[in-house]
Amino acid sequence: MIEDLRVLIIGGYGSFGGRIVELLRDEPSLTLVVSGRSLDRASACCTRTAGAATLVPAAFDRDGDLADQLARLKPDLLIDASGPFQGYGSGRYRVIEACLALQINYLDLADSSDFVAGIGTLDEAARRHGCFALSGASSFPALTAAVVRRLSADMVRVDGIIGGVAPSPYAIVGENVVRAIAGYAGQAVPVHRDGKTAMSYPFTEYRRFTIAPPGCLPLCSRLFSLVDVPDLRQLAMLCPEAQSVWIGAAPAPAILHRILAAMAWLVRWRIVPTLSPLAPAMHLAMRHLRWGERRGGMFVRVEGADASGLASARSWHLIAEGETGPYIPAMAAAALVRKTLQGVPPGPGARAATRELELEDYAPLFAERSIKTGCRQHSADDASPLYADILGAAFDRLPSAIRAMHAGTSIASGRASVERGNGLLSRLVAACVGFPPATEDTPVSVRFDAGKGAELWTRTFGAKVFSSRQFAGRGRSERLLCEGFGPLTFTMALVADGARLSLVLRGWRAFGIPMPLFLAPRSNAHETVEDGRFRFHVEIRHPLTGLIVRYRGWLVPAESGTKPG
Repeated sequence: MIEDLRVLIIGGYGSFGGRIVELLRDEPSLTLVVSGRSLDRASACCTRTAGAATLVPAAFDRDGDLADQLARLKPDLLIDASGPFQGYGSGRYRVIEACLALQINYLDLADSSDFVAGIGTLDEAARRHGCFALSGASSFPALTAAVVRRLSADMVRVDGIIGGVAPSPYAIVGENVVRAIAGYAGQAVPVHRDGKTAMSYPFTEYRRFTIAPPGCLPLCSRLFSLVDVPDLRQLAMLCPEAQSVWIGAAPAPAILHRILAAMAWLVRWRIVPTLSPLAPAMHLAMRHLRWGERRGGMFVRVEGADASGLASARSWHLIAEGETGPYIPAMAAAALVRKTLQGVPPGPGARAATRELELEDYAPLFAERSIKTGCRQHSADDASPLYADILGAAFDRLPSAIRAMHAGTSIASGRASVERGNGLLSRLVAACVGFPPATEDTPVSVRFDAGKGAELWTRTFGAKVFSSRQFAGRGRSERLLCEGFGPLTFTMALVADGARLSLVLRGWRAFGIPMPLFLAPRSNAHETVEDGRFRFHVEIRHPLTGLIVRYRGWLVPAESGTKPG
């Protein structure tokens, strides 16, 4: 254990530097020197983030006399959280060189492929001085590399890696990040494709993906555009046998993303040389045009072959609720500082930070925030029951009575009560769907007919029968459960929360046409277990009609001997 570690953070009051300070402020063994060009802003940051760590404001000019400034501040470790690293120019490593000359350890949050790739030229100097210099200690490539190692741990071969980040539209994006994006959008960058280096153009290639940790409310399906991040080269070096590496971003709102993609094509077609002059306007738009979910996410998918030689694909999903997403890029630096405090610092040398952390190192940091993660196994021949396929690993954590109802039961029976709305519109809607009449107690049975990737549910309440078809969503409805009632189809997320499985409405269609969600009926549907029995609760209402139907009760598989009535 180290009792005193002095860390100098360049850009310590910025978007990511400030979050590093927040993540580490409760470490009493730390002295955090919060620095930047403005001493006033550094002082304000220290005041609002005070904690057990000692916070010291300082002015620091990366273009000034580095040796003098470093000698005066005397850090054990320097973290560069400023940027944009794409614009550091010919003397881009002068901060690192100054650190090594004074035997100061170094790490940064660089998102520039060239910057991270070139740090290896300082490896000999770092080893000679007994220091480490790590570049890319951020979401890309430090976290993604840890995820790839986890997903591919027992694979005999990795063929392809796909990843992406979907920030919340409400996340505050630093101006330096926007400058970097504007600088490379539409410009030719090297990528690893078909086993060799090829040139591609950021924001002119797209893939759709749904981020959905098992059992959690997934993000809305997002369109990801190729971005220039260190992973395009570093993950190819981490897995040399991989034939392709593709990393994307899905900015929100979608309209801003599409405008950026359109402008990137202008650069690709050489109609305009660069989007860099538009960076201030882009930053202004991202700060003021915000709508959508207050949550963001990240994913990594690895494709290859398992120990038996069969094709295998696995994905890791992360969802950050509220405003927690921007903390994730700062977590690698925080985790490395914590490991150093524990007496396990990185070894000497200058390199990309792709082998310094494992997912276990992130776990405490994720737990401190509203961040949920999980892995999924993908198979083209998956014969899992419908709910098990959508829920993934979360299905196995559900109570046995709920699992049994969705995995092999063909007929279940029990008792139920039914309430109906009294309004004319509510009665009309209920009659069109075929909902049962109101009753305080009635026998109920459900028949499950599974086949061809779908399940037909036939419900019998007393003498009243109505049915629906359930199936797994595709495309924009991926990882959602779809249920069709005649011309209406509803898409729902299966959310497992302890012993409760909830069905959360995410969209609907009428005659195959997507409809606005605010016009949809409101539903409250969940499954629980009470006294060992499977219990269901379904309530459907609409602002225009009030209550349409509410039915609830219990079921047991018919194989257990319970008969209807």
